[in-house]
Amino acid sequence: MQICQSLIGGKPVKSHLPIIEKRYPATGEVIAHIEPASDAMLDEAVAIANQAQISWAKTDAFDRAKILHKAANLMREANDELAHLEVRDVGKVFSEAVSGDVPSGTDAFDYFAACITVQNGDFNKWDKAIGYSVRVPLGVCAGIGAWNYPMQIACWKSAPALAAGNAFILKPSEETPFVAHKVAELLQAAGLPDGLFQIIHGDRDIGAALCAHPGIAKISLTGGVETGRLIMAQSAQSLKKITLELGGKSPLLVFDDCDFDLAVQTALDANFYTGGEVCSNATRVFVQRSIADDFIAAMTARTEAMRVGDPMASDIQMGALISKRHLAKVLDYVKIGVAEGATIATGGNALQPQGFENGYFMQPTILTNCHDDMQVVREEIFGPVMSVLIFDDEDEAIRRANSTNFGLGAGVMTQDLARAHRVADALESGNVWVNSYNLLPPGLPFGGAKHSGFGRENSAYTLDAYSEIKSVYIQL
Repeated sequence: MQICQSLIGGKPVKSHLPIIEKRYPATGEVIAHIEPASDAMLDEAVAIANQAQISWAKTDAFDRAKILHKAANLMREANDELAHLEVRDVGKVFSEAVSGDVPSGTDAFDYFAACITVQNGDFNKWDKAIGYSVRVPLGVCAGIGAWNYPMQIACWKSAPALAAGNAFILKPSEETPFVAHKVAELLQAAGLPDGLFQIIHGDRDIGAALCAHPGIAKISLTGGVETGRLIMAQSAQSLKKITLELGGKSPLLVFDDCDFDLAVQTALDANFYTGGEVCSNATRVFVQRSIADDFIAAMTARTEAMRVGDPMASDIQMGALISKRHLAKVLDYVKIGVAEGATIATGGNALQPQGFENGYFMQPTILTNCHDDMQVVREEIFGPVMSVLIFDDEDEAIRRANSTNFGLGAGVMTQDLARAHRVADALESGNVWVNSYNLLPPGLPFGGAKHSGFGRENSAYTLDAYSEIKSVYIQL
């Protein structure tokens, strides 16, 4: 049985609080015991981080960059091991983790290491004075992660924080403890001083303590909308800076001039990747009426050909959902949809693959005959459930796509370049993909509008968010 302890000052620290069981989603078996951190352990971690950060902030940007570049190289060498840990954490298929999820985290370290060496401020000159601005680190920053992308979240949050000269404390989801420790190990091997990347384990109680702690300058959360509201309230007393990457109910607009085969596969990828457990997934698929019947038939056929089972098998397209409780929640949403009048075109049931009968598996599901005011169309399900809606013209599609409190992602399938620009401009979303979906290179900002949060992951905007501007005026 693996024991997961908080990592403070470069060393695991034992806790005497009641353990949290970690189960492997594909089998349901307990594979680790997580020891939650106490408030005293958090105080110690913040104190150590504060001291380490003072020296780190004085380290030349090029020297910080060398360490982060080395960490990225070590992560690439350990890509398969990290992907295996991601499967143990989440239950997603290995082929996704090894080719997409893990490399996207690694790339963040290279990107932000490069950014920090070219970061500039402003310069002004007057008759008898000069003025300039510089960016200075915030101090000790913290990240609270969701369970669907443990590698990506750990890296997307820590890489810009460390590059900017901060110390970083990560609270991984209690569902996914493994990847964070390997990231910490590789950062240490790359030469990152102890205390700059620490791990605090626990549930919402230690998350609340992080938000309330006066020694933490910034919180970056990936999670649900209700969690985001709690983070804002808990952080208000100490006026922390906050980045919130929250939920979504993203639309994919499929026009009749699209590349049909590409659009079908994009719709499936945008719903069933990582078992549908992706905040930006396009779970509202709007299809133009003239192609709707053929499009639904093609999606249904391809979905029924998907293989669900052992996440480590090379011929499997979808793995397990994160937990028994979450699987039950997603299945309940399917029942709600049917009660509201939706039709199950395919799927809708739990699965028990041979050899994995106790795992948390579900058929990829397509709901048709959906309308905009259904609960399954308006609420984030966070599972492999697609809702298909029919539209007649461009204006209608845009209006209905925007009729949501969310605004994280959106997709447009069309071969008309003018339409692509026109619709992308009109969609109320932090990210719009045209003839693709969920592609997130490190230089492109990712984040939401409306109830999907604020602030951005990736890009130079994120680096700015982990620093403050200091202006200096010098009388000559």
